[in-house]
Amino acid sequence: MKNYIIRRLLTLIPVLLGISVAIFLIMQLIPGDVVTGILGIEETPELRAMWERRLGLDKPLVVQYFNWISGVVRGDFGESFRTGAKVFPEILSRFAVSAELALIACIVAWIIALPLGVLSALKRNSITDRIVRIIALLGVSVPNFATATLLILFLALAFGYYSPIRYVSFLENPLVNLEIMLFPAIVMGGSMAGSVMRMTRSSLLEVLRQDFIKAVRAKGAPERVTIMRHAFKNASIPIVTLVGMQMGILMGGTVVIEQIFSIPGLGQYLLTGIFQRDYPIVQGSVLFMAFIYVFINLLVDIIYTYIDPRISYS
Repeated sequence: MKNYIIRRLLTLIPVLLGISVAIFLIMQLIPGDVVTGILGIEETPELRAMWERRLGLDKPLVVQYFNWISGVVRGDFGESFRTGAKVFPEILSRFAVSAELALIACIVAWIIALPLGVLSALKRNSITDRIVRIIALLGVSVPNFATATLLILFLALAFGYYSPIRYVSFLENPLVNLEIMLFPAIVMGGSMAGSVMRMTRSSLLEVLRQDFIKAVRAKGAPERVTIMRHAFKNASIPIVTLVGMQMGILMGGTVVIEQIFSIPGLGQYLLTGIFQRDYPIVQGSVLFMAFIYVFINLLVDIIYTYIDPRISYS
């Protein structure tokens, strides 16, 4: 296991390098630039040249990339072109907000998806099964931004409720923080629940048809023990795989949700950087998100060995 983890960590290097090159080139291709945004109507050739020298944009692209990536290797993601603030500390502070939102969304998704997925498999082709499948289809079909907008309108028009505008951290006031996080987490968790629900149903149905389940039932084991201890455990590997992928996707999916609900997370930080053409913010945020996504996949592979002892990474 130790050697496998080391090999996987080493494979992060070329993956992250490739992502860093891609996002650097993409930022150069986006119309407009940060200097024009800073100077506006006051732009002159002299002022433009001065700002390009100040920001290091007068150098060739290859030099700009190596200056940036060498700083990243040292833990320095650069400074914001707009504010001059260090990018990496800001990424870490905002990542904590996004991670909390993603974690609550995952909990919401699991609470909804796992019981309904198991119920749907046990009541196959019944009215209950059809209702659960319709709910799952709605979850994967309706975009997050549409659900978020409708939820805000519904709460405002039906109950006169408006979520707090100013963000409050969990340590500052846990109840207000959960009030802020609850509805965006429900939106994101509902979308994730649809996929997990369908995977739970299909995976459990496949396991229930296998011979060892018939043998467990023939020995007189209670149905609850048969389902939860034997069937669900063996059906959980595809579910864990999907959940791991979804958790990584949630980190990127917070971009729109955080903007709609005014949550100062990493997604909102990234979106602001894109609008302002703030290259260090966008490049650093995307690279950090990519690292988190790959790291979550590594954790999922490690969890496999605890679910199924037959899996070995020797």
